[in-house]
Amino acid sequence: MKRLLLILVLSMGLLPAWAAVLGDVTGDGKVDVEDVNAAINIILELKSADDYDGNKDLNGDGKMDIEDVNIIINIILGLYYEDESYTVNGVSFNMVAVEGGTFTMGATAEQGGEADVTESPVHQVTVSNFRIADTEVTQALWQAVMGSNPSYFTSKNNYTTNLQRPVENVSWDDCQTFISKLNKLTGRKFRLPTEAEWEYAARGGNKSKGYKYAGSNNIGDVAWYFESIPSQTIGKNGYGTQAVGKKAPNELGLYDMSGNVWEWCQDWYGSYRSSAQVNPSGPSSGSVRVNRGGSWFYYAWYCRVTNRHSYSPSTRYYNLGLRLAQ
Repeated sequence: MKRLLLILVLSMGLLPAWAAVLGDVTGDGKVDVEDVNAAINIILELKSADDYDGNKDLNGDGKMDIEDVNIIINIILGLYYEDESYTVNGVSFNMVAVEGGTFTMGATAEQGGEADVTESPVHQVTVSNFRIADTEVTQALWQAVMGSNPSYFTSKNNYTTNLQRPVENVSWDDCQTFISKLNKLTGRKFRLPTEAEWEYAARGGNKSKGYKYAGSNNIGDVAWYFESIPSQTIGKNGYGTQAVGKKAPNELGLYDMSGNVWEWCQDWYGSYRSSAQVNPSGPSSGSVRVNRGGSWFYYAWYCRVTNRHSYSPSTRYYNLGLRLAQ
């Protein structure tokens, strides 16, 4: 009975984001239920750690304890996430592991009088572990996958081409085509983030410090928005999007979640509900899709982590881009 309770408690836990593990406690070359049993035996002192040949101290804290069992269970259940990097046709990008948790979504206190009615009611949301790209999809990555660059801010419109700018002028429908091709190239399952995942990540996940913008209360530290771009004159270099990753990141190490380009989310746009939700994915249908984060073309008010925006899924505009999730 004691062991059953322990397993139930552990299976409900979340993997620590800092854990770097192999999980093979028994040393048989695989991670399975036997490793969970072995770890529990060690903790309950039914067997010594010396009875096993594998890796006992999985989180590297110098002891074999409940956290190590929790790690193994999460590996077996497929809940363990760590940062990953990918290279497609010579272009690399990084996916940041976000430890799931519960947060208050919507017009929380730090938004003050700037909060819009569409950001209410505030409600509790729980999201599972996921990964999200540390930057917006760049022109370089889009071109590597699609073989072309639809962006407005290139030499074809008399701007200096910089493939590290975020791709823009892409619709939600275009993003689905891009993701489908990327998945075929990598064998992975990339997607757009849900609106809830996007806001949780922008807020800093379980490392959140409660900022108004993604990583700071001072928007100039973290965002390219209209008042901060180098030139506000159409046709001059410095006008428009800026290379990704040049401002400070937020608490999770994510760049440009405020400003630069609006980022498409997976959800249809709809009003918030007041009830608590787990992994919400928005309405089942609609006419417009969610985009978040503000852009270089908008003022600071739009770049707040709670601000909501939407466009028809066929809309293309020179401040509309995307960020990948898994």
